[in-house]
Formats: sequence, C-alpha cells, structure tokens
Amino acid sequence: MNRSDIAQIMATNGNISRAEAERAFSAALAAVARELVAGGRVTLAGFGTFRPVARRARTGRDPRTGGKIAIPPRTSVHFVLSPELKNSLNPPVAQAAHS
Repeated sequence: MNRSDIAQIMATNGNISRAEAERAFSAALAAVARELVAGGRVTLAGFGTFRPVARRARTGRDPRTGGKIAIPPRTSVHFVLSPELKNSLNPPVAQAAHS
C-alpha cells in the first residue's frame, strides 16, 4: 500500500474527493514530520507512537574496500506499536487447559 492507495481509501470512506483526501493526508503527514523534527513524539491511539532517536557517531566498515569509515551522528525515528495493533498482528495463543 502506498500514499495514493491511502488517499483513495480516505476519499471513499470519507465521502470526499480524491484531491481533498490527498490534501488532508499530506497535511497530516506534514504535521507528523514537523513534530518529529521539533523533537516531539507523535502518538496515534490504536496504532502506535513515533519518536525521534539520536544516533551516536560511530566507526563503520566500507563493504567494497573493507576499510573503516566514520559514520556521523544522525537522528532517526523509532516506532512502537500500540498494544491493540500488536495484538491484531500477533493474536494471543489460547493456553491449553490444565487438567
């Protein structure tokens, strides 16, 4: 599923035009990106939480030459599933009854 597919689903389910759905989806993604760039968390109830994570500088290996390379510090995004989504993806296994 890609951005276009999501916009189409939003348009169909929201009974709005595809263009309106695409604008709304773009605005939502822009709001999420702005919050992450500002260092904040974004929690979507029933879905999960996005949060920025600082990665330290480190020494890596160039796969072509095998030589060492310096990898600069950077910021990445960490995502944690909500318990609801996690249970939907991995339903709890029914425990066998003990007799």
